[in-house]
Amino acid sequence: MVDCPTGARYFKPMSKLDPIHVIGGGLAGSEAAWQIAQAGVPVVLHEMRPVRGTDAHKTEGLAELVCSNSFRSDDAETNAVGLLHQEMRSLGSLIMAKGDANQVPAGGALAVDRDGFSHAVTAALESHPLITIERGEIAGLPPEEWSSVIIATGPLTSPPLAEAILELTGETSLAFFDAIAPIVYRESINMDVAWFQSRYDKVGPGGTGKDYINCPMTREQYDAFIDALIAGDKTEFKEWEANTPYFDGCLPIEVMAERGRETLRHGPMKPVGLTDPRNPDKKPYAIVQLRQDNALGTLFNMVGFQTKLKYGAQTAILRMIPGLENAEFARLGGIHRNTYLNSPKLLDPTLRLKAMPRLRFAGQITGCEGYVESAAVGLMTGRFAAAERLGCPIQPLPHTTALGALINHITGGHIETIDEGPRSFQPMNVNFGLFPPLAQAPKSEDGKRLRGPAKAVARKKALTDRARADLAAWMAGGALPVAAE
Repeated sequence: MVDCPTGARYFKPMSKLDPIHVIGGGLAGSEAAWQIAQAGVPVVLHEMRPVRGTDAHKTEGLAELVCSNSFRSDDAETNAVGLLHQEMRSLGSLIMAKGDANQVPAGGALAVDRDGFSHAVTAALESHPLITIERGEIAGLPPEEWSSVIIATGPLTSPPLAEAILELTGETSLAFFDAIAPIVYRESINMDVAWFQSRYDKVGPGGTGKDYINCPMTREQYDAFIDALIAGDKTEFKEWEANTPYFDGCLPIEVMAERGRETLRHGPMKPVGLTDPRNPDKKPYAIVQLRQDNALGTLFNMVGFQTKLKYGAQTAILRMIPGLENAEFARLGGIHRNTYLNSPKLLDPTLRLKAMPRLRFAGQITGCEGYVESAAVGLMTGRFAAAERLGCPIQPLPHTTALGALINHITGGHIETIDEGPRSFQPMNVNFGLFPPLAQAPKSEDGKRLRGPAKAVARKKALTDRARADLAAWMAGGALPVAAE
């Protein structure tokens, strides 16, 4: 008799457990396999390299970092990704353990020696008695006899597997040029300039007629904005992104501007059907609209503002828009080849595919963005699968934690677009905009209302304090196992 991951007692001999299959040996797949094995469940990890290579990978090592070697900020007090680091460490993350062991100097960030990190993760997985690593491509849906499977194949999912997933889900595309519009924290928008209104006050599905935030421009402001767009520094597509279709035909705003100075004003910035309540007799020359992006109402995306501008230029140019002069961005825009599911529609809260529950998904293919986020989703998917295999109840993560907020966004925290525009679910890094708001705004020690930077810092600390307390309570309840050292 052994302990169940949820704290109950488990009677079935462990040797009789069927293995869980994990497809993909990146950060998410490696973390998922580790969590499953640490819970006492056998796992087979499938990695197609080196039998079949990709356009981005250079080695056959597991958890190879193909871009940056940074896991970003390690500040768990005032940074959402730093908090995610801390939560993953507390749950026995392999990725975080080997990242810490292979750290290189990077100020307040956690950066790693990419080769040392990959070697360490590979060695840990190869030496685990419950993990079997099989090299070779899974060309299509996994065999029916695999009763529990995690697909963690990332943005470079092999074409046969991607096609099989598409057929199963009924989606029209899985790999495309993903046009991502910038997303702004609602509280950073200047509502002394902007106002809420839908075009022509139209009430769409789930709408009220006041569903957009509108930022007006004069002709002089618009002309200066167009000049800046055309002159701004831009990034180029990678060679392996070539010949991938644009999703929904979305063009970057700077490309539209180059096609004619009035193009944007007759496109996403058209001023028709909108009236500034502060100046009802003065028609704005152009208007930028922002649409609610999450169910909490803390994030708003800039409608039609997909862009290939470099991040530095993007921030400066977007803050030229009246109402966004002090905007803080949860994510900046971009267009790049991507592969991910419409997860809020297709996945359940434990990341199972609704159309075929024996399949779970993890990592970037679920619609998260970033190394750490991919590994974090892999961590929880592995734990969900292990608990299910052991017959233990799966307790949902508190949405107030970084892990819970991220998974909630992927599986249900996002709202569908209220119009007929492109698919609105986009990949997302963890950020405080995904967290439920605080019940009360933090105050100074003398009970006075905080303002400016002090208010922002106090809010972030309150959010991280709440997250740590709620995760500790969740773990103390025996929700899922903490992996052994």
